[in-house]
Amino acid sequence: MAHSHTLHEWNQVLNLSRLHLDHLNLDHIEDRHKKVVQQLNLTYNSLTLFPRSVCLLPNLEHLDISNNALTVVSDDITRLTHLKTFVAKNNNLDETSFPKYFGSMQTLETLNLSGNRFREIPMQFLKLGRLQSLSLGGNRLKGIPAEIGHLTRLEMLYLGGNMISSIPPEMANLRRLRCLVLCDNCIQSIPPQLSRLHSLLSLSLHNNLLKFLPREILSLVHLQELSLRGNPLVVRFVKDMTYDPPSLLELAARTVKSPNLPYLPGDLPADLRRYLDTASKCPNPKCAECTSPCTSDPQSDGEAEGESSVPASRLQKVLLG
Repeated sequence: MAHSHTLHEWNQVLNLSRLHLDHLNLDHIEDRHKKVVQQLNLTYNSLTLFPRSVCLLPNLEHLDISNNALTVVSDDITRLTHLKTFVAKNNNLDETSFPKYFGSMQTLETLNLSGNRFREIPMQFLKLGRLQSLSLGGNRLKGIPAEIGHLTRLEMLYLGGNMISSIPPEMANLRRLRCLVLCDNCIQSIPPQLSRLHSLLSLSLHNNLLKFLPREILSLVHLQELSLRGNPLVVRFVKDMTYDPPSLLELAARTVKSPNLPYLPGDLPADLRRYLDTASKCPNPKCAECTSPCTSDPQSDGEAEGESSVPASRLQKVLLG
């Protein structure tokens, strides 16, 4: 493959995508040109091994080698001391493919290895202290190691489309996490500790095996997206809503009770008044402490825990989202 580029034609991006490459040789490129390159695109080729000549680009910051046939990433990658983004989607990589000292690459901020063959998250990845985005979707992961909590700078974690059955409580240490994608797995429960993820804006949990959510999730008041469709708790909720709709009496009572509309005995039918009265008293006749009607005290237990900031419309959107 001949190159006749003059100096002014060289820029920060070197695009070698879709060239049917099964190896890479950059020896013929002048050193002055190699120093300029900051991004290298090697996508959609036929590379099976990590090309050693990539390391001849001393200022490389972004490397995309997706859609190849990579099985091994050699020690040479650790020579890329300025690398911030490494993308190798849709290859044949697994937990044995990476060098022992891959965790020493402390400049890495983005690591995307979705669509590979990982059965577990390599411990080297969990030593990348500056990592902000980790994507391992569409692999064969069965679990998440507790050491995930070491990635304290992580803002985006994508683990959708695996076989994960549980979430370690240590994930609560990811205080900067803004987006957590765990959809299309086998997760049965959510640890209440995740309520400490106060920076979380988006939580994707659709198509799992969740039958309930911990009450503590309501304290994630900054959450803008919570996807739960395709879980038993939502399937049951939708089925009940579809096949067992509330009665007209119940709807009328909600209309009065939800906004706390004031009313006098003569304002409502007797059966509606009786129905409202039963809703405002404890159903246990032996309970001496709950014989008085419930009030709208803003210091009630639920609101003291932050639930008052979660509108009912948002909760319904969450369930069906």
